[in-house]
Amino acid sequence: MFQLFLRARANNYFKARSAVRDTETDHARAASVFRSIEDALDGAKAEQAGLKSRIDDILARAAVTLGNGSDEYLVRDPVDNHYQSLLNTEIANGQRRLNELGVTIGHFQFLRTALITRFPDFKLWTQQVPHER
Repeated sequence: MFQLFLRARANNYFKARSAVRDTETDHARAASVFRSIEDALDGAKAEQAGLKSRIDDILARAAVTLGNGSDEYLVRDPVDNHYQSLLNTEIANGQRRLNELGVTIGHFQFLRTALITRFPDFKLWTQQVPHER
């Protein structure tokens, strides 16, 4: 049985990869994960910025529809009250999503930091690897 193992080694059935190739493989895997995290982070930040802009716009519009009189709500048409309620619901949903995005962005930033700290040489790698979009 032992002779079978010796013969396999002698016939070069098994050979470990070089350390350089191992490093390149590890780098490629870590870079793939890093790019995925960066893409998710960029997407979440873009969604957050766009949603914040839309919410600011709708808040300005809602303020106009409310009026500025202290008794405005007493003489407002029922249809206007209905639309005001719809706006309030949409604003609340938008603000809820903004809060969720803030938490999600924090999680992605944590993942990026964790990846870089677990792969100490990765800072050098990220400078060498072009970030494709």
